[in-house]
Amino acid sequence: MTNLYCVPVFPRISAENDKIKKMKEFDGMIRFALKEDIGSGDITTEAFIPKGVRFYGEMRAKTSGIFCGAAVAKRVFELAAPGSKIKILIKDGTRVKKGDALMAVDGSRAILTAERTALNFLQHLSGVATRTALFVKALKGGKTKIYDTRKTLPGLRALEKYAVKCGGGANHRMGLYDAFLIKDNHIAMLGGDARLIGRKISGLRKKFRGVKIEIEAQGLAQFKAFLPLGADIIMLDNMSCTDMKKAIAFTRFFKGKKPEIEISGGIDLKTAGRLAALGAERISAGCLTNSAGTLDISFEVKRL
Repeated sequence: MTNLYCVPVFPRISAENDKIKKMKEFDGMIRFALKEDIGSGDITTEAFIPKGVRFYGEMRAKTSGIFCGAAVAKRVFELAAPGSKIKILIKDGTRVKKGDALMAVDGSRAILTAERTALNFLQHLSGVATRTALFVKALKGGKTKIYDTRKTLPGLRALEKYAVKCGGGANHRMGLYDAFLIKDNHIAMLGGDARLIGRKISGLRKKFRGVKIEIEAQGLAQFKAFLPLGADIIMLDNMSCTDMKKAIAFTRFFKGKKPEIEISGGIDLKTAGRLAALGAERISAGCLTNSAGTLDISFEVKRL
């Protein structure tokens, strides 16, 4: 059996990219996942299925949700079962129902070897997209948008953030390199001095033109101190609903540059709609990716 192992390469993909087009950029990750599952060989398939036998299989939804990850699953079969004919039947971002055929695969016995890895990607990414769509629905189409966070599985961030977009959500920064987020520990290291933080922000504006600057406020007094500093976004982190309402109202009457307001901290489906009614531009929720669950998908195979 071909050795599938190689050092994984995790590409930096723009958070605004709506489509994962160049799947070969993910070959390192996919090969790593296949190696983890196959190891020295698929001993069951090799023992029970003769060489030369052809199979036809279909991925089917076993429950309703948002489909995502077709290109990744296709690439799994291309790498693990060379020569397979793969047809994507449903586009990413499409709502599917139980029984819908999602993908068709015609190939050798190796498609049985690739099955679980392909399903793992599909089920997880579809789960992220489906959960995001539930949040989008809870926000009821108002001005508030649901955003993801950096609470992603190591190595899968670009794909998970793509799945969030497929579910109708928006991407926060991709990593530590593409936007500033001044958090509580950064603030503490500067002694909580708003004037010093303001000078830092002014310096960043000159050095990093066009890069978003966000600052985290953990109370109403801190929010008022940070409002004049010129940040693009102020995050209201774990603040009470009453204080968040006051902060948003205070922003409306502020005469200087008005930042976007982001609500964060313990957001779930039960609270998202109520918090959206406060009128913030953003709500960010780690549960879009770190506890999304999966969409149940089966791979039904028959011998040709």
